[in-house]
Amino acid sequence: MSFGKGCHLHLVDGSAFIFRAYHALPPLTRKSDGLPIGAVAGFCNMLFKQVEDAKGDDAPTHVAVIFDYSGKSFRNDMYPDYKANRPPAPEDLVPQFPLTRDATRAFNIACIEKEGFEADDIIATYARQAREAGGRVTIISSDKDLMQLVGGGVEMLDAMKNKRIGIEGVEEKFGVGPERVVDVQALAGDSVDNVPGAPGIGIKTAALLINEYGDLDTLLARAEEIKQPKRREVLIEKADQIRMSRDLVRLDDDVPELEPLEALELKDPDAEVLLPFLASMEFRSLSKRIADTLGVESPDIPEPPAPAASSEEAAAPDLPPIDPDKYERVDTMAALARWTALAAERGYVAVDTETTSLDEMQAELVGISLAVLPGEACYIPVGHKKGGADDLFGSDELAEGQLGLDEVLAALKPVLEDAAILKIGQNMKYDAKIFARHGVKVAPIDDTMLMSYALYSGLHNHGMDTLSDRYLSHEPIPIKSLLGTGKSAITFDRVPVDEAVKYAAEDADITLRLWQSFKPQLHRAQVTTVYETLERPLVPVLAQMEMNGVQVDRDTLSRMSNAFAQKMAGLEAEIHDLAGQSFNVGSPAQLGEILFEKLGFEGGKKGKTGKYSTPADVLEDLATEHELPGKVLDWRQLSKLKSTYTDALQAHINPETGRVHTSYVQTGANTGRLASTDPNLQNIPVRTEEGRRIREAFVAPEGKVLLSLDYSQIELRILAHVAGIESMREAFRDGEDIHAATASEMFDVPLAEMTPETRRRAKAINFGVIYGISGFGLARNLRIPRAEAQAFIDRYFEKYPGIKEYMNDTVGFAKDTGFVQTLFGRKIHTPEINAKGPHAGFARRAAINAPIQGTAADIIRRAMIRMPAAIEGLPVKMLLQVHDELIFEVDEGAVEDAIAAIRAVMEGAADPAVKLSVPLVVDAGQGANWAEAH
Repeated sequence: MSFGKGCHLHLVDGSAFIFRAYHALPPLTRKSDGLPIGAVAGFCNMLFKQVEDAKGDDAPTHVAVIFDYSGKSFRNDMYPDYKANRPPAPEDLVPQFPLTRDATRAFNIACIEKEGFEADDIIATYARQAREAGGRVTIISSDKDLMQLVGGGVEMLDAMKNKRIGIEGVEEKFGVGPERVVDVQALAGDSVDNVPGAPGIGIKTAALLINEYGDLDTLLARAEEIKQPKRREVLIEKADQIRMSRDLVRLDDDVPELEPLEALELKDPDAEVLLPFLASMEFRSLSKRIADTLGVESPDIPEPPAPAASSEEAAAPDLPPIDPDKYERVDTMAALARWTALAAERGYVAVDTETTSLDEMQAELVGISLAVLPGEACYIPVGHKKGGADDLFGSDELAEGQLGLDEVLAALKPVLEDAAILKIGQNMKYDAKIFARHGVKVAPIDDTMLMSYALYSGLHNHGMDTLSDRYLSHEPIPIKSLLGTGKSAITFDRVPVDEAVKYAAEDADITLRLWQSFKPQLHRAQVTTVYETLERPLVPVLAQMEMNGVQVDRDTLSRMSNAFAQKMAGLEAEIHDLAGQSFNVGSPAQLGEILFEKLGFEGGKKGKTGKYSTPADVLEDLATEHELPGKVLDWRQLSKLKSTYTDALQAHINPETGRVHTSYVQTGANTGRLASTDPNLQNIPVRTEEGRRIREAFVAPEGKVLLSLDYSQIELRILAHVAGIESMREAFRDGEDIHAATASEMFDVPLAEMTPETRRRAKAINFGVIYGISGFGLARNLRIPRAEAQAFIDRYFEKYPGIKEYMNDTVGFAKDTGFVQTLFGRKIHTPEINAKGPHAGFARRAAINAPIQGTAADIIRRAMIRMPAAIEGLPVKMLLQVHDELIFEVDEGAVEDAIAAIRAVMEGAADPAVKLSVPLVVDAGQGANWAEAH
């Protein structure tokens, strides 16, 4: 097909695709030999999207992917320092460059590069040729250097943002049209490519000058006329350097001996070429998607072994597939001795426990599985009962063919406690607590769940099924297939031993393989420090806290439940009076009918079921004008407190200890914040009087008191530090009331004349900004008109421009790299940051908040990890962590010593890794119960 009028050429900037794929995706290696392939995988997905999108009226007729040729270009002859300050490509990206060329050819797309020229020059040449032939061109890139080509049938497409860049887009970026972009770049220079330009002149000034004088040559000829002395001097003294810079940034649109335009004709992929390439890369899911699209059978890609953990294993890459039928049932002490000897010989062993419950404080140990090499795993049953899953009268007697629990633990204890043998687990805290209850202190440990969290936070959850499927391409035996579901579900001690062997040993085998895959990647992803200083050492600290538990007074909870029930009954009566009839207040559908049909309130919306929706935000808006919705909100709050806390907490009191033992989930939030489950003690509301009263039920035993130590406004302090807001930093350093100081700065009110209302508004904005609050959200919080709220926010950013700059920089960094970071190096991935529609705002707010909230979370983790050593020898136990607060139980006579020791650790927790420009301040309180202490 000849190229002419009606043809549409797509020119893909291959290098931009490669680097975008490399930085946006987590590290990935080919499982059979460890070859890095993450960038290739992302590149192939982008190419496939290009193929898929090449349909409709605007589809390309011709396509080429253009690459930079490795080595120097003609610009280096002109200026030897051109691109001299660019760092070398990452070591693991280098072997992927040729593979991306192979991928392009496999997709049946023209693959073009030329020695001595950059990809941009080739793109410029093809764009000129296509324009002269009467065709259209779309350059798929967001590279600003290509913007000089836009116009006359040539436009750009930023594929990541799905944004087209025409002449207006260029003018928005450079302040001039495409024909003058080169002149502006010549003046502004380019630090990335080491183009010198005119020192001190940026893009805005350059555009101003070019628009005033018409072009660069005229500007340089009339430089004497410029009034600003510095600007005039630079333009006169550096004229030759500026002209050379123009030659460096101007693209060469006459690259010789390129493939003719006709050779770039769009062709369908050839399944017989493309699928074998994808199979060789071991891209299972992409192979299947493309095979389905092409209407052919997906290639069979053999299950590869996990990457080897040592040179000894690297010499034998043909590791066995995961085969549950080959695992060993250990039922003799001789067999167990062989496994413990293997673990001692290897220096590491994957360990997993099977129990009767998820509650580590009450679960019974049913069996233990071990793995020392991929494919070599065993299960040691110790607590399986007679009678299978379908035996209605299952006996409590132990099934035959099992070793005794005590003798198994006696044999395993030396291995599990040996400092020279690493114990590897998935959520090792659970297993460590099970063993601790049997007198075995497991150490040292590695945890694949926490490795995944350090590597991939924000991308997916970190449960073993997800990790196995994603990184081993293996779906583990589902637990439901053994236990069943619902009321007929059984506990693990009723599972037949032979079935248990397959399931349990597979868990240990998978854990070992995940460890071998993740361990080397921590260093490459630069998160080794996060894992080794924030994640791994926190496990024993949390385990001890959870086992300590907190004493809860059942009588107090019971009295509160009764009081809440009476108050709810009173509210129901008031609601019925206001409604003019009785109805079920807890039924959203009935409430909707009352509000929007009987009473005729405005704002009612029906859902898909045809019933009215009455969520909290709808009721909050109505409550500003009507009494009844406010009463319903109060009733709902009490109902939640009663069911979730005063009733449910009684059921969580451990019958043996008389305490409530929550479990902390290290991977529960992307930012590093801990989550609390069974029960969740971090969501007890403290803004209402009733919510605060629930803390009265958390009590200290006789002769002891509860201590609460709480970071004061830690997130605002971190914001002041990272955004460089000197006035805020000074206020914190001088110990001022930060909300009053902010109000004084924003509203020009002296501190001595500050009213509580003005301070309250500043406080709402201070905290709102951290969480990305909108004018609408602030209006609702302060019950003021939206325009007034937006004016407050606008004024805030005017007074503190550093905050806006921090926000924009953070979002820009997230868009470029696919993640944000805390001050301690924790990476939080932001996969939705380039999303369109309603997700865009949420992703942006999350990206802005994550480094602040994550840094605060890292600081309290550092404090918790150091705490056991600091309180050793004192009669003190650490019981709870709730966001920025730590709760301790201490003997009455040791309170002052305890506060001094704990405060010193907490206030110095960032040191020496991060030197904050504001002090960390910790407030301390004490009392007979949690409410008194905080």
